[in-house]
Amino acid sequence: MSITSLLVPAILFFALGMFAQVIKSDLKFPPDMHKMIVIYLLIGIGLHGGKALTQGSMGDALPAVGAAFLFGIGLPILAYIILRGLGKIDPLNAAAISAHYGSVSAGTYMTAVAFLGGIGVTFEAYPVIMLAIMESPAIMIGLVLAGYSRKVMGGATKGEKGMYMHLLREAFTNGSILLLFCSMGIGAVVSDPSYHKIEPFFETIFMGALCLFLCDMGMEAGKRLSEFKAVGVFLVCFGIAMPLIGAICGLMVGHFWLGYSVGGVTLVTVLAASCSYIAVPPAMRLAVPEANPSFYLTLSLGVTFPFNVVIGIPLYYGAAQYLAGV
Repeated sequence: MSITSLLVPAILFFALGMFAQVIKSDLKFPPDMHKMIVIYLLIGIGLHGGKALTQGSMGDALPAVGAAFLFGIGLPILAYIILRGLGKIDPLNAAAISAHYGSVSAGTYMTAVAFLGGIGVTFEAYPVIMLAIMESPAIMIGLVLAGYSRKVMGGATKGEKGMYMHLLREAFTNGSILLLFCSMGIGAVVSDPSYHKIEPFFETIFMGALCLFLCDMGMEAGKRLSEFKAVGVFLVCFGIAMPLIGAICGLMVGHFWLGYSVGGVTLVTVLAASCSYIAVPPAMRLAVPEANPSFYLTLSLGVTFPFNVVIGIPLYYGAAQYLAGV
């Protein structure tokens, strides 16, 4: 791994966004532009993944589905144990933070796709299924951990069950998940001539849109830099250590269980190492109002996302190469 691996336009635009905030520039994107770009990118990922899946069989995709559920359930529980055991973080904040680290970051995944594309590395289509699946289990585990924490603290309420059912339903009907799954289905069923008509819009300019997205995310991450004092030294260290722990799990699963190529293992590792900053925060805000949003937002956007984008992705790719003996 060399410094040139970081000189990918998407990563550099992320750095540009952070730099703009550090120097207090008036650079900002138009309102709602972020949402529009996210919708475009999710549809593009789904279409590409669905089209690629037609080259394989659904039976081949089942191990990826199992791995997605394993990560979505196991990683938040592991994060909760670390936060409570080593960090002595209060139960409700620990539950809210843990849900973020069992979930996924579509932005990190898209950056990894851009990174692999920039160096000409191919990968399997199945990680995109994992991307679509991993969001919901982590939210559900977060709800379970929050309920457990309230019982431990003696603060359970009678209305919790109804609220939990509402949140579980939202986890499965979340807009990001809906876009990914339905776009994958469209990509899988449309004919090649029909797909080629939309290919220039959803594939040719995909990387350009990703650069805009990451520039915006860089600005958001830059806004969180001033909040590091609030989250404390342990949580900042956790925001770096937890993705590395997830990455080790992803490397082992991707290489030894799923048997993917270097590119595929890299994407599985990125998924296991990433942290949600879109779907999980509003869910935890509703389910665990006692938790401090500055903790999980600063960790996800200000620590883990920048770490993964700038250092993690090239590092995970290098580790995948090492395991493959490349």
